[in-house]
Amino acid sequence: MGIDPGLTRCGLSVVQAGRGRTVYPVSVGVVRTPPEAELAERLLRLSKAAGEWMDEYTPDVVAIERIFERGNVSTVMNTAHAVGVLMLAAAERGLPVHMYTPSEVKKAISGNGRADKKQMTIMITRILGLSEAPKPADAADALALAVCHCWRAPMLMRAQYSVQELEKHRRVQQGKLGKAKSTHNAATAGNSALDSAKAAHPSQFQRTDN
Repeated sequence: MGIDPGLTRCGLSVVQAGRGRTVYPVSVGVVRTPPEAELAERLLRLSKAAGEWMDEYTPDVVAIERIFERGNVSTVMNTAHAVGVLMLAAAERGLPVHMYTPSEVKKAISGNGRADKKQMTIMITRILGLSEAPKPADAADALALAVCHCWRAPMLMRAQYSVQELEKHRRVQQGKLGKAKSTHNAATAGNSALDSAKAAHPSQFQRTDN
């Protein structure tokens, strides 16, 4: 499931990954909240709408755009609030969340990290084989996020596997080192006990020459 977060308009999409880089569109839409409503009410509406999509389509994972904005502080804060309730909706359903910056999504979809919205819409329409371009731009962005994750997921899994293998190797090496230390300590303890016995009963350890 791909989500383009926003308080006034929030793009939602669901796609199905196929073989290779094939991705099939399932559903796309935009949730709107009235600007005149209280912030808490708008966030509640947004959370409920996203939760209903998650319950209906039961996605395996949620991809959300990472906030990367240097514009109006109020807009950034509203988007941050939206991201928070969207992530909470996913967490309540046990869904993992992956976040991508706009440049990462643009690079994955168009090959250009600075592609404009028109280029992105054209590419996502072509990739998904849509009969017409998704509108508004929030819907296209949500689809782009979902496709981006489908294509990046195998790399993420390989990276995670590599980390797990390194951790496994580290634990094995620590186990070997611990075992070697235990053997060394046991041998040292045995030698110390023998030396103590010799000191206490020297006559019993005197060498006898025939």
